[in-house]
Formats: sequence, C-alpha cells, structure tokens
Amino acid sequence: MLSLVLPKGSLEKATMLLFDAADLTVQRTSDRDYRASIDDPRIERVRVLRPQEIPTYLEQGLFDLGITGRDWITETDSDVVSLGELKYSKATSNPVRVIMAVPDGAPWQKVSDLPEGVRISTEFPAMTRRFLEKHGVKATVVPSYGATEAKVPDIVDAIVDLTETGSSLRKNGLRILDTLLTSYTELVANRDAYEDAEKRAAMEDISLLLQGAIRARGNVLLKLNVAQADLQNVLDIMPSMSSPTVTSLAGGESNAVESVVAKRGVNTLIPALKAAGAHDILEIPISKIVD
Repeated sequence: MLSLVLPKGSLEKATMLLFDAADLTVQRTSDRDYRASIDDPRIERVRVLRPQEIPTYLEQGLFDLGITGRDWITETDSDVVSLGELKYSKATSNPVRVIMAVPDGAPWQKVSDLPEGVRISTEFPAMTRRFLEKHGVKATVVPSYGATEAKVPDIVDAIVDLTETGSSLRKNGLRILDTLLTSYTELVANRDAYEDAEKRAAMEDISLLLQGAIRARGNVLLKLNVAQADLQNVLDIMPSMSSPTVTSLAGGESNAVESVVAKRGVNTLIPALKAAGAHDILEIPISKIVD
C-alpha cells in the first residue's frame, strides 16, 4: 500500500534500530543495498536514500511516506505533511541544530557584525542565504559537500553546519555565532497520499508504533509484591508515569504493584523498595509505550 523512503548516512543505524523496536524490521541484503523490505501489509516498497533528497521525492509523489530532518525540509522548501517529530538522532535523543560558527579568535559577536563579502561554507546554501538576507549581511555562500569544519579559516571565514553535541566544533577551534534552526527527525508524507483515507490510516498506524518505541526507550516495568502494612511505604518511593497500579492479592493481606519507571536509577530504587518491604521484585524490559 505505502511506498516508504528511509534515510541513509548518519541517521541510518538509528533509524533501523527504531524500526526494529517498532516491530517493523527493515530487511536488506547488505548495508549498501538501497532497496529494502518490511514484512508488513501496509508497506509495499522501501528505499534507503540520502536524507537531503527525501523531502523533494516526497513532494513529487515518488514516495508516500518518509523520514528526514526538518533541516532538509527547510533547505529544500518542500511541501510535505508532517506526522510528527521522531525524537531521536544519530547520537542522542536531542535535536540537532543548524548553526553558524566562526573561529574562536574572530572579532564578530553576532551575525550583523559579519563584514560584507565574508565567505561562508555550508551544505545548506538556500537556508543560509535566507538567513543572511534577513540579517542584512552580504556574503559569499560557498556550497560544501563534506568536511565543512575543516575549511575554516584557510578557505572560508565561517560555516553553517549541523551540530548535535558541539564537541566537533570545539575540537576544530570554532564557536557558535547563532542558531538558524533546531531540527528533529520527522515522519513526513506526500500531501496527496495523506489525503487518501486508507493510506493515511496506514501512516498513522506506523507513526503510532514508532512513537511507542521511542517513548519506551530508557524505561522498564517494575512489578513487585508487598504486604498491606508496608504498601504506603513502597508507594511513597515508587515513581510512575501517572500512578502505580495496585492490585489486591488473594487473601487480602498483600498487594501486587507495578509501575513504569526510568531505567536510570533502578540500581538504587530496587534496594530501596526491598528495604521498604517489597519482595518478588521483577524488572521487565519494555518495547513500546502507547497511550
């Protein structure tokens, strides 16, 4: 039913892991194969292509659904429908930023300080030109096809580039002058395909599974038993997404308690629960959380 395009490159591994967690495992003969498949009746065709190209292909109707970054949607000015942000990236769950950076020793403190004729290297020439025009800066924008940070200061005076943690910028002696865009990965669709009721329902199903897998990350399910006399002591220290589920056990003297908690901190939480009177404590992995 749906034709799907997924990003190749820096987001590729994280995207494949996400689809696997969502029970939408992407099957390929090798990592270099641009053709793929997903054993799901809602997905007819899968391709793995550069994220820079995906917004344009979606707008043109070559695919129904795809994953790319807001940065490339903005750069290409593509008319697509967003089904929502997928809060993951190549290294963390944080967004990436499109930033303008200059050498540490440069005298400029804000974009408007840049002199006329300043040379700026970037993989986002259209976005950069719009940004500079907005700030009244007349610059020479030099398209970059990789290793953008290495071109300062020998080839250009500044860069516009992606950063996730900022560590590479610091390593190369650069500082951020301004942020052009904060970008999450997004699930986006061709506008005509989205207007088709059957395809839209399939898209929303896939979005539900992906969002559920993302939400489950970093969480586990804790299940335990506790005597009635110790129940409140356990509840006082038991975190939860809303409130713990408490069920009376046969006999009425004990309760079963379960709650979704953050994986981080479980190493100190379980001993504390044990000390508060809990027993038969189970820690169970979660693959998806769906509201």
